[in-house]
Amino acid sequence: MKFEEIKELMKLFAKSKLDKIKVKEKDFEIEMEKAGETVVVEAAPAAVTAAPSSAPVASTPVAVEETKSEPAAKGELITSPMVGTFYAAPSPDSPPFVQAGDTVRKGQTLCILEAMKIMNELEAEFDCKILEVLVQDGEPVEYDKPLFRVERL
Repeated sequence: MKFEEIKELMKLFAKSKLDKIKVKEKDFEIEMEKAGETVVVEAAPAAVTAAPSSAPVASTPVAVEETKSEPAAKGELITSPMVGTFYAAPSPDSPPFVQAGDTVRKGQTLCILEAMKIMNELEAEFDCKILEVLVQDGEPVEYDKPLFRVERL
């Protein structure tokens, strides 16, 4: 991918309503994300020598990503298995399925993910303690977006 094409892609992505985009082209790969303002550009060694103009694009954003990383966060992440809408409770007037500090058993419902008008219950795959709920009720979620930070029991 040429430097001008990368610049154009970045402009279009900035104007779009997309939160994340990933493009692969042979041994070149670029990934952009708005939520955390993360931009990652990866290229195999052959691509770096063939397209040295892509290096300036990676230099500044990678530093931004390193400063925002949270290596001290403990626990495992439970991520969304699909694109949809996160619901913390079975209905708007009901209490949430789980909250931070709750102990959850394998098979217990953690939340509902709505996809195409179908309500899908997300169940715990193991016994755990909820350390943090990472999304708000009614928030749209992407595939593999972290929903809960948990500690296995």
